[in-house]
Amino acid sequence: MSNTPPINFENIDEMADGDADFKAELVAAIYASLIELKEKYLEGAEDQNEETIHLIRHKVKPTLALFEIDKLSNIIQEGKNIIAEKGFKDDFIEHLDAFLDAWQEAFDYISEKIKEE
Repeated sequence: MSNTPPINFENIDEMADGDADFKAELVAAIYASLIELKEKYLEGAEDQNEETIHLIRHKVKPTLALFEIDKLSNIIQEGKNIIAEKGFKDDFIEHLDAFLDAWQEAFDYISEKIKEE
C-alpha cells in the first residue's frame, strides 16, 4: 500500500482557488460519479453487458483522469482488456474484486474529505 492518496485533492484545491462552494461542488461531483460508477459497473457485470460497463467507463474517465484517481482508472482499463480477451469468466470475477477494493478506497477517501469540510 502506497502513501499516495487515491484522489488528488491538490487538483481540487487548485481548481476551486479558495472558493469553498465550488470546492464542495467538485467533491460532491466526484462522490456522485463514484457511486454511479459502482452501480453501473456491477449492473454490467451481473448482466454480463459489456455496453453498460463501456458507457460508465467512458462517462467517468475524465473525472478519474482529472483528479488522478489512477488506481481505480487502471483497474477499469484492465477490466476492459479482460472483457475483450476473455469475456465475463473467472479472470473478470477476480478483476471485479480488485475493482471493488479500489473503488472502496477512493470512496472512503472522498467520504472522509466530505466530513472534514
